[in-house]
Amino acid sequence: MERKLLIIILFLFLYNTTFSQSSNYKPKRIIKINKGEKWFGGTVDDGFVMPFTDGYKLNLYGNNKGNQAAPLLLSTNGRFIWSDQPFEFSFSNGQLIIDKALDSVVVVNAGTSLSDAFKLASKKNFAPGGKMPDSLLFSRPQYNTWIELAYNQNQTDILKYAHQVIDNGFPAGVLMIDDHWADYYGKFSFRKDRFPDPASMIDQLHLLGFKVMLWVSPFISSDSEIFQTLNDKKLLLMDNKGDKTLTWDKADQAAIIHWWNGYSALLDFTNPKAVEWYSDQLHNMVTNYKLDGFKFDAGDMEFYSGNMVSFKAASPNEQTSLWGDFGLSYPLNEYRAMWKKGGQPLAERLRDKKHSWEDLQKLIPDITVAGLLGYQFTCPDMIGGGEYGSFIGLAKIDQDLVVRSAQCSALMPMMQFSVAPWRILDSVHLKAVKKAVDIRMAYTPYIMKTVRRSALSGEPVIRNLAYQFPGQGLDTVRDQFMLGDALMIAPLVNKGNSRKIIFPAGKWKYSNGKVFEGPATKTLGVALDQIPVFEKIQ
Repeated sequence: MERKLLIIILFLFLYNTTFSQSSNYKPKRIIKINKGEKWFGGTVDDGFVMPFTDGYKLNLYGNNKGNQAAPLLLSTNGRFIWSDQPFEFSFSNGQLIIDKALDSVVVVNAGTSLSDAFKLASKKNFAPGGKMPDSLLFSRPQYNTWIELAYNQNQTDILKYAHQVIDNGFPAGVLMIDDHWADYYGKFSFRKDRFPDPASMIDQLHLLGFKVMLWVSPFISSDSEIFQTLNDKKLLLMDNKGDKTLTWDKADQAAIIHWWNGYSALLDFTNPKAVEWYSDQLHNMVTNYKLDGFKFDAGDMEFYSGNMVSFKAASPNEQTSLWGDFGLSYPLNEYRAMWKKGGQPLAERLRDKKHSWEDLQKLIPDITVAGLLGYQFTCPDMIGGGEYGSFIGLAKIDQDLVVRSAQCSALMPMMQFSVAPWRILDSVHLKAVKKAVDIRMAYTPYIMKTVRRSALSGEPVIRNLAYQFPGQGLDTVRDQFMLGDALMIAPLVNKGNSRKIIFPAGKWKYSNGKVFEGPATKTLGVALDQIPVFEKIQ
């Protein structure tokens, strides 16, 4: 009898728990996909598999997949789906299924095209503010010290890297000092063993023509004195010790989170005092060292998904968004993880890609989806790949891959070097990379014009062909893109020296003067130092 009663009590507990969780969700929505209709959106990191096909499924709650995300789906038939909160979506048997939505989900018929859907979604949900990040991010190449120095960031080698940029004929631009410049996370001063005179270093970088950014994150090393101070003041995310009912005022110990550099605590950006503390630290860095801006790394939703309680209730998605809010105070900024910050003057970057042709082929579809989600100021990953692990134990750099990566980036909103091309390339390949930079500089006035227009209109700087040329069956073209509305770029992203190019309807003038008339498909030779660029003339 007692066992039977125990089973009944346990059943009721599990039933009530399940019911209470599921009752937070809005009713499931099943949306019939129209004939020929294709869908994009949700997450930038899966741009390379879009438009979506049957079998795809993703829950946006607590999951930005290492890059930017938004509760937005858009179709080539002019429809869009939006919710103020994350939801799960999947595609099955000609249906789009919306489930586990935490807020109401709207399905809007905005017109007949992908651009119609985007323009209305942007206007209603993430209208542009008319501002853009620091113009130097777009007008010159960027340089990041990560691949060359990794965890050995130091004054001598940073200055050496900067001088090599100039000595090898590359233009000065933004230079980013990456992780491990401090003794530990939360200490906002340069470590003395590696940076004997950081203020002088930054003065020298300025004299060379660089603006200087510094890598920062929301983490605080848990074995530090600063951690103890912040923990006592409750400026960190607190540990609920597995008790979801524990309130912030009752919590007494910071949560310790596992991330790619070990175990640390996280600042609580729902707490105004924590925001003030962090702001003071960065202000002191700017004042003491004359820094120009910051690379705001981490902030991924997965780090906010554990047993933690914040000053004000916030989902993992909202925590990531709050991290993004912080960067709005700095025109010279960069983010990789983001949620619902479309239309804002934040420089975004695609997540780290491997040194491989497969990952190079992801750049175009991923960055075009970034634009569709409102992240128009997006940088492709570091040239040649920014995933440091893919360089470890690498017997030989693929020099063609580095060249084609530079060419793919050259006519995107930004291009960012990290691995030093003058170190890893022979003279022929280095010359080809430098020519890619020269081509970018020649088109810089058009790039800047397009970026400024985007800041006002919200429209993507980089667009897939389906956005610009609806109804022409171009939904799955993943290796060409439009820069604004006038230039079509078809970089080579495969090993070889030729490629198939699809021309939408109209007349297209090649950079060599030859005119092609679309719709048509042509196979053209692409020399090592060539970027196929076509101007729409009709």
